[in-house]
Amino acid sequence: MIEGLGDGGVPLSPLRLQNASEQIAERLVTAIALGEFVPGQRLPAERELAGMLEVSRSTVREALQRLVATGYVKIHRGRNGGAVVQADWGPGTAEMVERTLAPNWEYFEHLFDLRRLIERQIARTAAERLEEEHVAGIEAARDRYRDAGTDREASRVADRELHAAIARATKNPLLGNLSRQLRAQISLGFEAEPYSAAIRQLAIEQHALLVKAVVERRPEEAARLAAIHFSLTEDAIRKLLGRVRR
Repeated sequence: MIEGLGDGGVPLSPLRLQNASEQIAERLVTAIALGEFVPGQRLPAERELAGMLEVSRSTVREALQRLVATGYVKIHRGRNGGAVVQADWGPGTAEMVERTLAPNWEYFEHLFDLRRLIERQIARTAAERLEEEHVAGIEAARDRYRDAGTDREASRVADRELHAAIARATKNPLLGNLSRQLRAQISLGFEAEPYSAAIRQLAIEQHALLVKAVVERRPEEAARLAAIHFSLTEDAIRKLLGRVRR
């Protein structure tokens, strides 16, 4: 276990117990502002969010009620109900983003650096160790992301599956585990990458190039392309912090 990464649970500075629901609400607003969750998308279920953040369901429920009160989400009842994102920016968003990101910025810089190092190594090793049995899964996940259209949830799942498939080609499950832990940390615990129409189009193009390099067994090219691709999240976080500070 790498110090500071835990098992993929609560990232960044520890939650202050007396204000845990408020801090979770701030993290959710920051994730929404980043595009990790977009208007019209259903948030993970209470149980899933509680597991991601290692807090009780009642704490998550209280955080969601705060977001309902401020107009970020709406709760739908019934069998297919849940919390659905209504807005990606509202009064107080800048302050909440600042409180979430700024105190942890040095840690984020270390995470960005570590992720670039690890994802380059994963892509390089996958290209070196790839076997034919890995190719179909990698290419299928690439195509699912490309074909997801405006379905944010389908895109999120396909993106995660693509990078998991590439990691499996390394034949070292610890690399895949570390990649997932880093994703969870950088995404504030929600295991989702920033998303917008522009980011999606870049990701489609970059996925195609990365998959081609891995499948054609070009290790150094795969490593170079992975570093470029995984900078998308880093760039989005930097731009968001710059935006709120302006």
